[in-house]
Amino acid sequence: MKDIISNNKENRRKNRKNLKHGTYSMGVVAVFVAILVVVNLLIQELPSKYREIDLSTQKMYSIGDQTKKLLKNLDKDVTLYFIAQKGSESSDIEKLLERYEESSDHVKVEQKDPAVNPKFTSQYTTEGVNNNSVIVVSGDKSKVVDYNSMYETSVNYQTYASEVTGFDGEGQLTSAINYVTSDNMPVMYTLEGHDESSMSDSLKDMIQKANIDIQSLNLLTMDAVPEDADCLFIFAPSKDILEDEAKKIITYLEDGGKALIVSNYTGEDMPNFASVLENYGVKTVDGIILEADTNHYISQNPSYLLPNIESNDITSNLSSQSRYILMPLAQGIETTDNYRDTLTIQNILTTSDSSYSKVNVENMQTMEKESGDIDGPFHVGVAISEDLEDDKQTQIVYYSSETLFNDNMNTMVSGANFELISASVNWMCSNEDGSTISISSKSLDTSTLTIPAADASFWSIFVMAVVPAFLVILGGGIWMKRRKQ
Repeated sequence: MKDIISNNKENRRKNRKNLKHGTYSMGVVAVFVAILVVVNLLIQELPSKYREIDLSTQKMYSIGDQTKKLLKNLDKDVTLYFIAQKGSESSDIEKLLERYEESSDHVKVEQKDPAVNPKFTSQYTTEGVNNNSVIVVSGDKSKVVDYNSMYETSVNYQTYASEVTGFDGEGQLTSAINYVTSDNMPVMYTLEGHDESSMSDSLKDMIQKANIDIQSLNLLTMDAVPEDADCLFIFAPSKDILEDEAKKIITYLEDGGKALIVSNYTGEDMPNFASVLENYGVKTVDGIILEADTNHYISQNPSYLLPNIESNDITSNLSSQSRYILMPLAQGIETTDNYRDTLTIQNILTTSDSSYSKVNVENMQTMEKESGDIDGPFHVGVAISEDLEDDKQTQIVYYSSETLFNDNMNTMVSGANFELISASVNWMCSNEDGSTISISSKSLDTSTLTIPAADASFWSIFVMAVVPAFLVILGGGIWMKRRKQ
């Protein structure tokens, strides 16, 4: 009986101890939960850039250095009106707009529901505005960034359906902010009248997205290059310009003008066009460049050059990212003898030491180097500058092949060609703060993998010879092991 009473007392003591311990544990849990609730509330008050991590491959919802610089230097208030019906907002655009608002005290985002405010957009445009578009406003200036312009599409020729391949939200919004807060837009004049190459729509869009106005120029009907020209674009004429036109171009450049000049191999003498280049210390080499170094061409075609990207102000982003530039059918560029010492000529793109210029292009029987062909290396892109009086500076970018501006070539190197062109134009057509805005679209498609011919040959041999041999040896070893067993 005493044992039973003793056991009961011990059990009650243990129960009290367990109850006390359980109460303590519940108290700890309650405190922990309370701490989590407080931390969660505090996190919700943080800007989205701190509480949300952009894990998308192309950083869809992040803003880049150009945008950050523009927003940091803003001295005017900007309102981004998000035209979206409640419940049908695009999460991509909504998150991106948050980043803009958080990055500057001068930026405010307001959502306007067209169902509630059907006449709101008519203050800024007479055209219809799609749902999830943005109207950027500063003072009396405004610009509509249409929803469709923020997404790039292409046709899938296997399904013949349109597919979204890129998100250009940051590029379009930053361009619009730059437009409404800038007093002047740079003007680029394109020379006409000599069977020049035509700009593709995508090339035009890239230049115009930098808020550069494109206008045509016929120097036969003009006394001079217009005074409002911020840049002159001479795009691969197939016929020579007149001597009088060359003089007008040189006069413009000698007064601190800017020019983007592109040439193509024509097989014809073009002395007046050449005189413009030679006045600035460069000339083209006869023929077309072929590469003997398999690391500097693709597609088993030595004329499809992968030139070296030299480091300078224009190429800083590309050269630091190990990107490729594709430039087929280029001519060599060399400096003239005894050009004036006030000129600064910087290399942008260069070929390898193994390259050579094939002189007899019309009757070419072989791609192998022959007697009379000209040894490389060559420049295929150069930047020329000259400091003048009154703080003026002449700036010229010269590329020796129109194919650099080709949409297909650009696609083969995942947009690097157009990035180089954009950087070249920005170097010359700068706005008041020293730079124009041009941000590439963020691809949603699979990036194109550019492989030099040397690497392609290596992997072909590896896949066709080394891998099968390894499998045969491995299989033989397994068979021998089984026999022994």
